[in-house]
Amino acid sequence: MKHEKALRKLKTARGQIDAAIKMIEDERYCIDISKQLLATISLLKNAHSEILKKHIETCVKDATSSKDAEEINVKLEELEEVFDYLKKT
Repeated sequence: MKHEKALRKLKTARGQIDAAIKMIEDERYCIDISKQLLATISLLKNAHSEILKKHIETCVKDATSSKDAEEINVKLEELEEVFDYLKKT
C-alpha cells in the first residue's frame, strides 16, 4: 500500500482525538488537553508530509517520465495549490 505510513499515523491521530474528546468530557486539566491536541496536530502534519512525499515520488515522477507536458503542468499546479494553502496556515 502506497500510503501505509500515513494511514498508521492517521489512525493513531484518530485515537488521540477520541482521547482529547474524552478528556474534555471528563473536564480534565486544560493544559493536558492542549498537549494531547498538539500531539495530534503533529501526527497530522507528519501524515500530510508522508502523503506529499509519496505524491512526488510516484505521481509527479510518473508524469515527468511520460514527458506529457500537460500532465506535468497539472501535477505542478496541484503542488503549488497545496503549498499556497500551507502558506496561509
